Amino acid sequence: MTAAANFIAVDLGASSGRLMAGQWDGAKFNLREVHRFPNAGVRIGKRLFWNVLEIWSQIQAGLVRYRSLFPELPSGIGVDAWGVDYALLDPQDELLGNPYHYRDERTNGAVESVARTFSNRDLFAITGVQALPINTLFQLHAARSQSSYQLAEAKTLLMLPDLFQFFLCGEKRAEYTEATTTQLYSLPARRWAEELMLPLGIPPGIFPQVAMPGTVLGPLRETILADCGFQDAFAAIAVASHDTASAVSAIPQLDDESAFVSSGTWSLMGIVSSDPNVSPEAFHLGFTNEGSADGGVLLLKNLTGLWILQECQRNWSADGHHYDWTQIGQAASSATPFRCWIDANAREFQSPCDMPAAIQDYCAETGQPVPQTPGEIARCVFESLSFGYRKVLDELQQLTRRDLRVLRIVGGGALNRFLCQMTADATRRNVVAGPAEAAAFGNVMVQAAATGHIQDLAAGRQAMMASVECHSYEPVSAGGWEDAYARFRSLLSSGKTVAMSHE
Repeated sequence: MTAAANFIAVDLGASSGRLMAGQWDGAKFNLREVHRFPNAGVRIGKRLFWNVLEIWSQIQAGLVRYRSLFPELPSGIGVDAWGVDYALLDPQDELLGNPYHYRDERTNGAVESVARTFSNRDLFAITGVQALPINTLFQLHAARSQSSYQLAEAKTLLMLPDLFQFFLCGEKRAEYTEATTTQLYSLPARRWAEELMLPLGIPPGIFPQVAMPGTVLGPLRETILADCGFQDAFAAIAVASHDTASAVSAIPQLDDESAFVSSGTWSLMGIVSSDPNVSPEAFHLGFTNEGSADGGVLLLKNLTGLWILQECQRNWSADGHHYDWTQIGQAASSATPFRCWIDANAREFQSPCDMPAAIQDYCAETGQPVPQTPGEIARCVFESLSFGYRKVLDELQQLTRRDLRVLRIVGGGALNRFLCQMTADATRRNVVAGPAEAAAFGNVMVQAAATGHIQDLAAGRQAMMASVECHSYEPVSAGGWEDAYARFRSLLSSGKTVAMSHE
């Protein structure tokens, strides 16, 4: 451990972005929010895009704000964000249009189309990643199938956090953890999977060299320093730029008896492993492998998370009813338990829509009582998410033969006390929640290790124990949870509920 230092974490989410000042005092980390801004897809006609120039302008505004708040020059800056989405650059390194949003509908049918060349099992064996329409592979296949001029003219593909690192310092790299979300990187072989690209007409030459987390990319561009008011240069550092990998790296006491949930718009639930699991059992259970901050692997499952309730909030607000998370939790706690559930990963809940109506339609079509009030709808979603965690936990134990006694929740969902307690009750496990800002903490930790301020990530996780306060939730009395969970499993397996009763 060495002397105090400041770092800037650019932490981009699908609904908001922020710049955080990460302060290391020689013993523990502290985060201070410098700048926060909304983020969302922009729809033009039938297409859905990311407004990357607005995000970039907000990053610069955050740098100006940092300069006004702190006299110390930061020791580094790193960017983490969501996975799968990319930008294309032409031979002059100019953007070829707006990057598409992963929820854009152009990938409809892409999984089935690719399956005519590579089965989903083949894709999993080569990459370690499950076939999902949002994956970069299917986005590029859709672009190729639709004769995209952008793909034909592209010289470089950059994943979105890599794009912003390029804007900062001019280096074009593919950071390891983000690359593993593409389904075009072979985790078993630790290289780009050209054997997939060539038959699908995806040009391998557009993919840059892979950089491991902790790689110092270089100093910020002089124009950025001047525009943002910095007198001296500092380094852009490739952190674990997939936000899940950043978040998991900052979880205190994550051991072989723990599973994690990175809870936000998505819920990503799994364990840490040294090697990918590409077994037939892992494939059939729906698990995927992604890179971790230490160069290892996260064996996990992607689940729809708080996105469903975020969409409900948006629809309720449009109708003049504004509910914050506390009000939603209170309304849900007052609703009758165990009446109805949804499969949160069903297709009808994946795109922007009238989400309360979609939930009601699903319940009606599956023969369940239809929730009417916001509290009943929220209760349905919360119970469905917690039962989804229980199901994945059972499958993880079956797959890994580990005795997973603790579930560690990080991200925005860690602040939702109602969901955390419900998850403890549904899983019959101790739930430890926190830190909520895990992705930003992990971002800063990698920078601190890269610059020699801490020895390694293990030392960083040890320091995290002194840096954050976590909250523990013990399961309470059974209260009908086991019977309800059995009926939830029956719903998912058959599409119909059986013997609905009010507990």
